[in-house]
Amino acid sequence: MDRHEIAEVLRKIGTLLDLKGENRFKVLAYANAARALEGLPEDFDRLVAEKRLGEIKGIGVELSKKIAELHATGRLPYHEELKASFPPGLLDCLRVPGLGPKKLRALWEHLQIDSLGELQLACERGLIAGLEGFGEKTQAKILEGIARLETYRGQFFLAEADALARPILEALRACKATQRAEAAGSLRRRKELVRDLDFVVATERPAEVMDAFFSAPGAEKAVHRGPTKASLLLENGMQADLRCVTPAEFPFALAYFTGSKEHNIALRQRAISQKLKLNEYGLFPAETAEAETKPCRDEAEIYRALGLAHIPPELREDLGEIEAAEKGALPRLVRAEDLRGAFHCHTLASDGRSSLEEMVRAAIALGWEYLGIADHSKSGARGLDATRLDAQIREIAEMNRRLADEGLRFRVFAGSEVDILGDGQLDFPDDVLARLDYVVASVHLGFAGDEAKQTARVLRAISHPRVTMLGHATGRLLLGREPLRLNLPAILDAAAEQKVILEFNTSPSRMDLDWRWWKRARDLGVLCAINPDAHRADKIRQAIDGTATASKGWLRPEDVLNTRTTAEVEKLLRRRK
Repeated sequence: MDRHEIAEVLRKIGTLLDLKGENRFKVLAYANAARALEGLPEDFDRLVAEKRLGEIKGIGVELSKKIAELHATGRLPYHEELKASFPPGLLDCLRVPGLGPKKLRALWEHLQIDSLGELQLACERGLIAGLEGFGEKTQAKILEGIARLETYRGQFFLAEADALARPILEALRACKATQRAEAAGSLRRRKELVRDLDFVVATERPAEVMDAFFSAPGAEKAVHRGPTKASLLLENGMQADLRCVTPAEFPFALAYFTGSKEHNIALRQRAISQKLKLNEYGLFPAETAEAETKPCRDEAEIYRALGLAHIPPELREDLGEIEAAEKGALPRLVRAEDLRGAFHCHTLASDGRSSLEEMVRAAIALGWEYLGIADHSKSGARGLDATRLDAQIREIAEMNRRLADEGLRFRVFAGSEVDILGDGQLDFPDDVLARLDYVVASVHLGFAGDEAKQTARVLRAISHPRVTMLGHATGRLLLGREPLRLNLPAILDAAAEQKVILEFNTSPSRMDLDWRWWKRARDLGVLCAINPDAHRADKIRQAIDGTATASKGWLRPEDVLNTRTTAEVEKLLRRRK
């Protein structure tokens, strides 16, 4: 395990100890040790090898032993025993927004609640409102949180689905009976949420492919095994489906199982209008029952046979892509390799878990030309006040000098993610904002309020002449928090008028602004910044991983700020200031 993964285990232990009712100092010890690991000033592996973890403030002898064990083995019996001491259903209750360890412990002790079902029943019976420290509002919020969890049951972040699909696809491709293999479905279309995984394999020996599928990494339980179709459950509860087809059928099956359903229906209708029949097995003359399929080596040839340009999987949502393909008007979509940098990254100065140096070196390793640091303003999570922001601006200037001395053509931009306050004002005064290269304005608190109030709040913020871009415009947290109630057409119009850049935040839990709005934004002339909202050096590549989802909004390289050269970005930011 690396230090970030170990820090996450330590935080989980702290939560479990809090749930158990252990003394506050013991709980805090694990939280402090996690923070210490995240902010290590020297190489973690070397510290472990030299047995010097105990020298770090916040990590004592016992904790250093636990950390070393996690580093060496990837598991800690103490953590596993602690988890096993609670009913499994009780820990599920911690997923309810706003229900922390202390409140859950009270419910467990006073009402013997140890599952989501019992929690919901107690709320519906009004039992929770009567407990000390709860009340009607808390009870209503718990019910609302349970309902949200139920709505999102069986959905997974795209990044999680990617991580699960990758080793399965590798196992399928490694099978000697496999001729071609691809992932399909919403994963291939790069939807922000995925329900299940779909794999299509070309083979003449499906039984061997089935064996590889059921023994793939993450496989837990077989659901179905037929001659050419199979399903299994993965360890996290996600379902994976396999379809084995002949090599000739493969392009048709891949296109069909990629979807979307609406796109497939539109394609079939187009085929019918040309006296053809299209399905997952081939493309046939409609009037001849025994006719052979038109041979197509890949999906591009299927689209060509229907008089269309090849439509990338990301655009297959029946949102105008077929009409554009017929006219030859499909855009050249932005790709990960077009990115030259990003502008929304956090460091240890606020709530990030990597130093400025680590963030910059990670961006250089990606082959980028620049990186923008935008730690939180004073009202945000462990945010910077004006004095600390000044110190960071000086640190960034020194970083740029050192990079130049090393002969590296790389630029670090000094920014801030400035909170949009309840009335639409910004969290820093104008004289502080003027010291920055750019400003990301974002909502982090105050999600209650009707559409008119929230829209006015955001409109006031982006009308400020110092605001460069609007961060995660709707504030949504996928599978967790509903978006702000906003009049998005009005926001897009204002962004176009004010020349404010809109962010596509590629954090797996955000993917905000939703891709469904970007074609409209693009056509208004609104510029996009594809940003990772990275809080750790290894998360900077979220911008790379999320670019395909951004491209679902028909974004071209010229529509994206961070496809521009350093000189072009500097010119644009100066003009905005």
